[in-house]
Amino acid sequence: MTTSYTAEATATGAGRSGHTRSSDGVLDLGLSVPRELGGAGGEGTNPEQLFAAGYAACFHSALQLVARREKVSVEGSSVTARVGIGADGSGGYGLSVALLVEIPGADRERALELVRAADGVCPYSNAVRGNVDVELDVV
Repeated sequence: MTTSYTAEATATGAGRSGHTRSSDGVLDLGLSVPRELGGAGGEGTNPEQLFAAGYAACFHSALQLVARREKVSVEGSSVTARVGIGADGSGGYGLSVALLVEIPGADRERALELVRAADGVCPYSNAVRGNVDVELDVV
């Protein structure tokens, strides 16, 4: 692979209840552990929300790329990523992802074809394939 861009962020403080900042300062966020994971909750974000935001944006770009190649309009489309975390039964933790894709005006079969094609080119999908259960759905 030839790297075209490298993002860099540093986490400090108490891990999931610390702070994270990108090297350029554009991302500069406090972190909070959700109540569901035994934390206090709070105003900060968490790694799962950050992953969901990144995956949704990346997958949406992949969908738009596939649509351009196929000369299909996906205007008004959106991708929602739901990232779950839980014990994996081996003493560690695992993730699950559901990607919910909306393509207004597209019939379900055509939309599913585009979503499957996007899944094949999305770098996030390629990175997690075989390691994270990912459910694709058209809404």
